[in-house]
Amino acid sequence: FSTVFQAKWGVGSDSKTEFALVLFVGMIVHGILAECMNNSPTLMLRNASYVKKVVFPLEILPWVVMGSTLFHALVSVVVWMVFYLIVNNALQWTAIFLPVVILPLIMFTMGVSWLLASLGVYIRDIGQMTGVLTTVLLFMSPIFYPASRLPEPYQTIIYLNPLTFVIEQARDVLMWGNFPDMAGTAIAFIVSFMFAWAGFVWFQKTRKGFADVL
Repeated sequence: FSTVFQAKWGVGSDSKTEFALVLFVGMIVHGILAECMNNSPTLMLRNASYVKKVVFPLEILPWVVMGSTLFHALVSVVVWMVFYLIVNNALQWTAIFLPVVILPLIMFTMGVSWLLASLGVYIRDIGQMTGVLTTVLLFMSPIFYPASRLPEPYQTIIYLNPLTFVIEQARDVLMWGNFPDMAGTAIAFIVSFMFAWAGFVWFQKTRKGFADVL
């Protein structure tokens, strides 16, 4: 990928290592959404014994998946920082804002997780669809290429992708030392929170039939 895409990215250095660091940031962000999406459709099926216990709070199961996913992401970030230190000798101080720019993605992913966890009970094949969708998102996100290098009509499509803003903000704070777009992050958080709430409400309304279906 570094050979094919580097000329299109416009990275100031010709270093393939630096280009790999740019890619890895995008992969970490995508991985958070992808891992949760791929695990959510079968979540209730894999925990059928809990579903049949009326008192068990099923809504926390997607949070368990999120916790595991964030741990994996944290390990990846630590590895990324080690290699960044080797290449550049010092981290960007703006890296402290990474949790802030990731927060909207966490909220959005929780909404998706509650929605898919519910649908997976009633539509068993949805798990295969999410695998395809996460792969499509991989190539429809500015991971292997910068969104700014695309023709304007395609940029509009890319910026509709909820991953795009988070990926670009994560690169800003980790790679380039830029202060995050706080206004944009706040708007993204509000929209993501509303989506998460909608997913939670959907889950709570549909969970009544889980035990009967399982």
